Amino acid sequence: MFNKKSIFTFLQAQVAAFVGGITDYGIMILLTEVFKLHFSFSILISGTVGAVINFSINRFWVFKNQSGYSSHINSQLFKFALVVLGSISLKSLGTLIFQKAFQIDYRIGRVVTDLFVSYGFNYPLIKYWVFKIKKTDVVKSN
Repeated sequence: MFNKKSIFTFLQAQVAAFVGGITDYGIMILLTEVFKLHFSFSILISGTVGAVINFSINRFWVFKNQSGYSSHINSQLFKFALVVLGSISLKSLGTLIFQKAFQIDYRIGRVVTDLFVSYGFNYPLIKYWVFKIKKTDVVKSN
C-alpha cells in the first residue's frame, strides 16, 4: 500500500506544510497580539501568506510540477486557491468554536484545528487534486 516514494512525498509535503504553517501562525500571532486584529481576520491574512509559501514549495520541490507543466499552473493555482479558501474557512471556524464554545485560547484552538485541517483536508486535496499528475503529462515529459 505504501511505498518509499509515497512516504517520502508525504514527508516532503509535511515540510512544506510546516514552513507555510509556521509562517502563517507567526503572522497570525503578530497581527492579533501586536496590531490587535481579531484572530479571524489575522487568520485570513496569515493564511494567504502561508498558502503562497506552501504552494511554491509543493510545486517546485514536493510534486515537482514546475518544468514541462507550465500550461497547468493556472489550473493548479485555481485549485489551490479553492483549497486555501476552504482551509482558511475551516481554521477560522474551528478556532472560533474552540474559543467561544470551550473557552480555549485561540492560539491553542488554532493548533488543534490546524492538525485536523492539514491532514484531513489540505494534504489529500493538494496531492490528489491540485498537483495530480495525469498519465498524459508523464508521457509528455519522457
